[in-house]
Amino acid sequence: MTAAPRRPKRITMSDSTGYSKIKEMPEEERPRERLRHHGAQALSPSELLAIILRTGRRDRNARELASDLLHRFGGLQGLAKAPIEELCAVEGIGEAKAIQIKAAFALASRLAASRGPERPELCSSREVVALIGDEMRLYEEERFKILLLDTKNRLIRDETVSVGTLNASLVHPREVFRSAIRASSAAVIVCHNHPTGDCRPSREDRETTVRIKEAGDLVGIRLLDHIIIGDGDYYSFKDNDAL
Repeated sequence: MTAAPRRPKRITMSDSTGYSKIKEMPEEERPRERLRHHGAQALSPSELLAIILRTGRRDRNARELASDLLHRFGGLQGLAKAPIEELCAVEGIGEAKAIQIKAAFALASRLAASRGPERPELCSSREVVALIGDEMRLYEEERFKILLLDTKNRLIRDETVSVGTLNASLVHPREVFRSAIRASSAAVIVCHNHPTGDCRPSREDRETTVRIKEAGDLVGIRLLDHIIIGDGDYYSFKDNDAL
């Protein structure tokens, strides 16, 4: 009598896929095969991350390890911000895997920041946040960015003017308008992030806005808005009649 084929060994964790290794899973359930046949849009974040990790650890396959990472750091945003040292502190994540994760997020950020041949027209704070909000929320330090616009409010380009500490970013109007003058900008929008997540403007934020607006009036370049990016929210000086 022919012996029945052995089934893959299952592990007993409640959030487990039931398989100790990805290669033991049915082919149609494996992340790589699912991406090949159905496209990346069909995969969950943990499945996509599992493809980057490639392997798990003794008691957790790559997909389960990816799920553990997302849970520990509070989702994709938290994972993107996590330092290499904190990633390496997770069992099963060595330095090589931590660097792979950071590299993947860096590529995604650069893709989001890249511009196609068609320049977007920015007429509202919502459009600005849709364009650069996700990128700004990834930074652990405060960054001050300027968006240079033409006479039809189309984006010429954006530039980072200042990288500050977690508490403050010092910006001088000449740094803002040097690039604007060179690009023959008709108007600018300035934007910075609050790594604390609280988008309410500080006294320094309000004073900086006044200085930039006054300098813009002198050189003939309008300041259309100053937008502060928080965690899932933003503050627009224009929308709040504070400009």
